[in-house]
Amino acid sequence: MLTDIKTALRPALALTLAFALLLGVAYPLALTGIGQGLFPAQANGSLIIDQGKVVGSSLIGQGFASPRYFHGRPSAAGKGYDASASSGSNLGPASQALSDRVTADLAATRTSPGSLVPPDLVTTSASGLDPHISPEAAFYQVARVAQARGLDSAKVRALVQERIEYPLFGFLGEPRVNVLELNRALDRMRAGL
Repeated sequence: MLTDIKTALRPALALTLAFALLLGVAYPLALTGIGQGLFPAQANGSLIIDQGKVVGSSLIGQGFASPRYFHGRPSAAGKGYDASASSGSNLGPASQALSDRVTADLAATRTSPGSLVPPDLVTTSASGLDPHISPEAAFYQVARVAQARGLDSAKVRALVQERIEYPLFGFLGEPRVNVLELNRALDRMRAGL
């Protein structure tokens, strides 16, 4: 009886160890190597580096509060753009908390009475980390940013137009503007770079 258990246990342990090494070590190392070799920027978080310092990621939004900068979508992730707390708010259309938040965001975002605020400036994305806004949301903010920086609005509008990312293959996704990249271009424009 003990011999039968040893006979059955040895191949089971050997297969468990073999598959643990194969699927727990070799496979992840192989995928990491392929990712680093073929897509190093994406594999390392799509980091944006400015003068040797990491200033953000092209995949995770950041909060910009100054009127000198374009603002992104509100974040429902933790205390704002916290990647470790990524999730939607799960607040439904009948939620008073959602209604109060959107009303406050509308009041803070609206540039003139009766102006229609683009929905993505007052609604969160599913992850709460979206780094993009619609071109309409970017164009909506042009006058505020141009006035705060003392720039010609036509130049700021042209900068937004240059930064629009169009759908992949012309139909996959929506036109969008990466807020961090737009704000970096805005800073470079002011510096004359």
